[in-house]
Amino acid sequence: MKKPQLINPGDLICIIAPAKSIDKSIVDYAKEVLVQRGFRVKVSAHCTGQHHYYSGTDEERISDFQIAMDDSEVRAILCARGGYGAIRVFDQLDWAKFREQPKWIIGFSDITVFHHVLQTMSIQSIHGTMPLNFETNSKEALQTMLMAASGKPFKIQVDSSDKNKGGSAKGLLIGGNLSIIYSLLGSQYAYDFRNKVLFIEDLSEQYYHIDRMLYALKLHGVFDQISGLIVGGMTDMRDTEVSFGNDVYDLVLEHLEGKNIPVCFDFPCGHINDNRAMVVGAGVFFQVSNLHVELSYV
Repeated sequence: MKKPQLINPGDLICIIAPAKSIDKSIVDYAKEVLVQRGFRVKVSAHCTGQHHYYSGTDEERISDFQIAMDDSEVRAILCARGGYGAIRVFDQLDWAKFREQPKWIIGFSDITVFHHVLQTMSIQSIHGTMPLNFETNSKEALQTMLMAASGKPFKIQVDSSDKNKGGSAKGLLIGGNLSIIYSLLGSQYAYDFRNKVLFIEDLSEQYYHIDRMLYALKLHGVFDQISGLIVGGMTDMRDTEVSFGNDVYDLVLEHLEGKNIPVCFDFPCGHINDNRAMVVGAGVFFQVSNLHVELSYV
């Protein structure tokens, strides 16, 4: 896997909004946070615009992304937020120059689409906090995102849960939003799950939707191929009027029954305040014990 050029204070970060619209004051706040840490920040032309649900028309969002990718001065592309929309633009971008000189693409949720694309190119990316969340996220969320982009070593260690399945695994780290991973199964952009440590997260889904997506992964052979599973924030999950009868813990463990791989729940990534950075495509060591869960880069 190819690692994009590392960023340092003084380097230029471009903020774009390839999906849903975002308020200018939120982008301004994020820009100031990054400037205070020594970075130069450019905001794309249509980042704070609005076209119905989106920050701009498909053509405007494609233009902003393409300009950021082709600008040799830009060292990192920071997506302002998720929301639906990335799927409408990603396959209309010209990635030729980017392949030669890759730069960090940073974001989560709907931005998982771009993590998939970069994996097909064997280029790493960062699943991490975005300007929409800068003000409310933990200090570790921003800190680990900047550490990942600057190549500073870090690991994530949290207390274990009695729902976890113990063990250890090594492999490349892949993952992101479960709904996006599910939607790209069977496409040319689907992840290669073989011997990977997979992480998933999602927001505002009904339990039966989660079950459907897990069934799709199971039928695709994903749970026979991965070496470990990390379940991050499964936030604001919803039940049906007549209770579905299973929560996320139950569903994941049911689909992984008989699989001898480590599994952890409530990992600090996703639509939660403590959304720590995950370097997609990086080699990791993942260990689950009775006391701790640890993810470290190798």
